[in-house]
Amino acid sequence: MAQLGIGIIGCGNISTSYLGLAPLFKALKPVAVADINMDAARARAAEYDIRADTIEDLLSAADVDVVVNLTIPAAHFEVTKRILEAGKHAYSEKPLVLTLAEGETLRELAASQNLRIGSAPDTFLGGAHQQGRAAVDAGDVGQIIGGTCHVMGHGMEAWHPNPDFFFQPGGGPVLDMGPYYITNLIQLIGPVKSVAALATTSFSERMIGNGDRTGEKVSVNTPTNIHALLEFANGATVTLGASWDVWANRHGHMELYGTDGSLFLPDPNFFGGPVEIAGQDNNIEVMPSWDHPFGIANQDARANYRCAGLADMAAAIDAGRAHRCNIDLAVHAVDVMTSILRAGEERCFVELSTTCDRPAALSPDEARALLV
Repeated sequence: MAQLGIGIIGCGNISTSYLGLAPLFKALKPVAVADINMDAARARAAEYDIRADTIEDLLSAADVDVVVNLTIPAAHFEVTKRILEAGKHAYSEKPLVLTLAEGETLRELAASQNLRIGSAPDTFLGGAHQQGRAAVDAGDVGQIIGGTCHVMGHGMEAWHPNPDFFFQPGGGPVLDMGPYYITNLIQLIGPVKSVAALATTSFSERMIGNGDRTGEKVSVNTPTNIHALLEFANGATVTLGASWDVWANRHGHMELYGTDGSLFLPDPNFFGGPVEIAGQDNNIEVMPSWDHPFGIANQDARANYRCAGLADMAAAIDAGRAHRCNIDLAVHAVDVMTSILRAGEERCFVELSTTCDRPAALSPDEARALLV
């Protein structure tokens, strides 16, 4: 498997995850970082013994094959567009873009340049979610006909020193945390056909509880309490609760209901965790541990294999096959999320204009082949 040179634009906190975990994967060779703040780029480069470039120099560097876009969501479209225009493959943090039109523009540009675009999240490649996928594909609970999933909490203002962008258009729980849930649902069930939603903003202001700005208030200008209904192409219907207005709840992260039983999946924000299953006897049992490398705890008692999607894309470029965290999946997820927000604003059903194939399952052996 050939190694591809990896450049990173954006040297915030998330860059440490990519740079720290990339050495786990044989196809990835980080070579340079860049940021509009060169001091941040130099500090991150020194930390990981790689090169600090200007953005322009990184985009023109001969040893950079794939550029990872770790900028803020509002900048994702313009930065990814620049990456493609520079003739480099692009991989973006979630969400890929903030509008469907932006996603379609990037898809057309990449196709015209014969370049790849990948996008987080890649947590659905984790051992827990791939075990759930295997159970669905094997028919262990019959045909999936419904489900529920919940991402609920009270936002980021208590711990994040600069939480402003979470509460502005482009933020909110659907666009920030929704990618993990919706992408996992698509890989488990298939594409979404239509959505409906109710959306509210329960608190007009949030008070920062950490850092130099403690006590400062932040205005909230995007819905923070969304209850959505998703109709899938296969006929399944799933409810999604996404809220930053909840202090406590007892909802499971993700439950799928089949004609012959039920499947209970852990938080799709993470790679691992227990998977539970029940048959027609209503007896819920933890599924036997599965020998999947992306389910093994490797960081603070959790399985963290961020870069798995990037590594799969690099391997796919080398092998000439489709990659799993692909542009069609990412654009469809954006379509689902923005349609939910539109449905909540207009109090209506919205028919989606995009679709995609389920990404290929990632078996334990295929996952091991990506690792050093």
